[in-house]
Amino acid sequence: MVDASIIREEELAPLVEEFYARVRADAELGPIFNDAIDDWPEHLGKLTAFWSSVMLTSGRYKGQPVPAHLKHKARITPALFERWLALWVQTTNDMMTSEAAAALQAKARRIAESLQLAMFFQLEGRGAATGTRAKQADAPERRVQAHD
Repeated sequence: MVDASIIREEELAPLVEEFYARVRADAELGPIFNDAIDDWPEHLGKLTAFWSSVMLTSGRYKGQPVPAHLKHKARITPALFERWLALWVQTTNDMMTSEAAAALQAKARRIAESLQLAMFFQLEGRGAATGTRAKQADAPERRVQAHD
């Protein structure tokens, strides 16, 4: 939990609203988010509850972020996560104290990493293997012979 003096509940709604206004206006992120969200006021309330839950442990958020993002997997790339994070950094720096911005940014990086693992990483035997581990698993075994 973040100290209430660093981030206050009442700061989260304006932050979320400004951030998603920037997301919606973004040339790459905007079309994806605008196509995915039918009711922006309701969604912004849900996102505010999410940030309240993850930063202040309020327990207000009751959703499931991974399944929500998996529905849009065909349109989402790791590069778009970086773009999302860059906008989050910019918005939190603009609207929050440096200490609060740093805490929000660190949490967002962990959330983005977790979502990307859920969306893009597959273990062997559960579909097409991707990533470094898969490449290593596919490589022929190499044995080093000891020389006496």
